[in-house]
Amino acid sequence: MPNVASILQNKTTHVVTIAPNATALEAAQRMNQHRIGCLVVTDPRGGRVIGIISERDILTRLVAQQLDPRLTTVSGIMTHNVAVCSPCTPVDDLRTLMQSRRIRHVPVVDDTGLCGMVSIGDLNAFDAAGLAATVEALNGYISHG
Repeated sequence: MPNVASILQNKTTHVVTIAPNATALEAAQRMNQHRIGCLVVTDPRGGRVIGIISERDILTRLVAQQLDPRLTTVSGIMTHNVAVCSPCTPVDDLRTLMQSRRIRHVPVVDDTGLCGMVSIGDLNAFDAAGLAATVEALNGYISHG
């Protein structure tokens, strides 16, 4: 059964992070700079995952509340209850987690800490590659069978 490590092997392991005391403006600028939809919020003292801030968080907790992005800290608008997985997590479990929590990004954590990030796009690409391989195998079986 494929696991999250199977998805990560085709990606960089670098995850863009931000400190909880950074401003929401800095978070938005960093997301724009890296062309990504979220940042993992890490504890500056230990690097432990303590939150995640997404475009949705900025929209619903900053813009819709009319807060000043230069004065609002990441810790004030981030999602605190972060769903994480490990490299050993089965892909089916990751899919279920993303569907049930209605989330698009899941940090990957191992014994050493943050080691990757999986997005819904990564999961869809992994599934599509698996389906393409199945179709190719079936076509080979039908045409040579």
